[in-house]
Amino acid sequence: MNDQYLTVTALTKYLKRKLTTDPHLKEVWLRGEISNFKHHSRGHMYLSLKDKGARIQSVMFAGYNNRLKFSPENGMNVLVKGEINIYEPMGQYQLYIKEMQPDGIGALYMAFEQLKEKLETEGLFSPERKKSIPVHPKHIGVITSPTGAAVRDILTTLERRYPIVPVTVLPVMVQGERTAASVSKAIEYANKHMDCDVLIVGRGGGSIEDLWGFNEELVARTIAASHIPVISAVGHETDTTISDFVADVRAATPTGAAELAVPSIDELRDQARVLQARLNRVMVTQHDQSKQKLDRLQKSYAFKYPEQLMKQKEQDLDRLLEQLTSQIKRSHSQASERFRYINKRLSQQGPESQIKDGKEKLEAYKKQFTLRFQNLLTQKQNQFEKSLDKLTLLNPLDIMKRGYAIPFDTKGKVVKRVHQVQKGDRLSVQVQDGSLDVEVLDVKEDEHVREES
Repeated sequence: MNDQYLTVTALTKYLKRKLTTDPHLKEVWLRGEISNFKHHSRGHMYLSLKDKGARIQSVMFAGYNNRLKFSPENGMNVLVKGEINIYEPMGQYQLYIKEMQPDGIGALYMAFEQLKEKLETEGLFSPERKKSIPVHPKHIGVITSPTGAAVRDILTTLERRYPIVPVTVLPVMVQGERTAASVSKAIEYANKHMDCDVLIVGRGGGSIEDLWGFNEELVARTIAASHIPVISAVGHETDTTISDFVADVRAATPTGAAELAVPSIDELRDQARVLQARLNRVMVTQHDQSKQKLDRLQKSYAFKYPEQLMKQKEQDLDRLLEQLTSQIKRSHSQASERFRYINKRLSQQGPESQIKDGKEKLEAYKKQFTLRFQNLLTQKQNQFEKSLDKLTLLNPLDIMKRGYAIPFDTKGKVVKRVHQVQKGDRLSVQVQDGSLDVEVLDVKEDEHVREES
């Protein structure tokens, strides 16, 4: 039995060959709306192209999309050209786009608006970052084509208005794909190697395609990074480029750029004449005022009667000298009197006087202390002798000298009454020159003593 079943891969390859050999699918022109747009990190663009009834998966490889003048977005209506083929791993047909342009609006205009919005959002058009043009420039750089009408207009205007300023022309391409790189390199070169304080960048008029190099992002960012002020002079008055928005000053024409870059020497001469006339008037006024002042001084008393004035000043000097001498004497007398007073006070309160007084007080204190100590010693000695006499009377040894003895029991207690001992107890009797061990043979109580107690 023959196997009539195909593999999925075989079927997909068959359909792919069919589509590839169909001449109608080799070059397809489509109009549609972009959805599910994705710009891959490797540069390829993946999207769906749809209308009201259907959609088709599409891809535009980096080799084709890097020539686009605008950025595709979801919801954008576009016109595309490409071929239909099958993506075998997924088994789906898709459109491989080779060309794309906005539907209903030019691609260049779309790219212009997108770049303008992007740079404006970044702040490159902000007035705060724009540099001012010097009033009297010392060196001007002109970046343009060396053969166009624009360079002739610029140089003629600069020569007419301000012939004293040196001008350097940096020739660049102003039309074609290499325009952006050429203009950017010239601006960078001027910033690194030239002493220009103004740059004029531009060209004459033309179509939007002719002027497109001045709408490139590279040129815009180079102008924004320039530390030399830049005057943009691209096209005619109605032409507007991205360079005009980024530049520090925008001129309507190349001739207008030259007029903005330098002052008019005729106007400077007129200003100089006005200032000279004003200076002359001021000098005449000051001369007249000084002459009048001199006349007043010449007619004054000091100049008319110098001898009398000198004698008067001599008298004033003598009077002031006498006052000064008198004041010095009074001051000297007052100072001497005060010195004597202070010297007297110092003698009274000096260290020698204080030492003498201290010694006298010390001697007096010593005498008082000695007297008090002797009285106190005598008093304590008397008290001691009285106490000693009392102790002597109470001393048991003295009693024993008079023939008395003191009995102690075996526990060392003094026997004062007969009931403290019994017959047969042993006692120790202390006499004047020793002790006696005795035994109680009998105990007799004195009746009279008991009755009294």
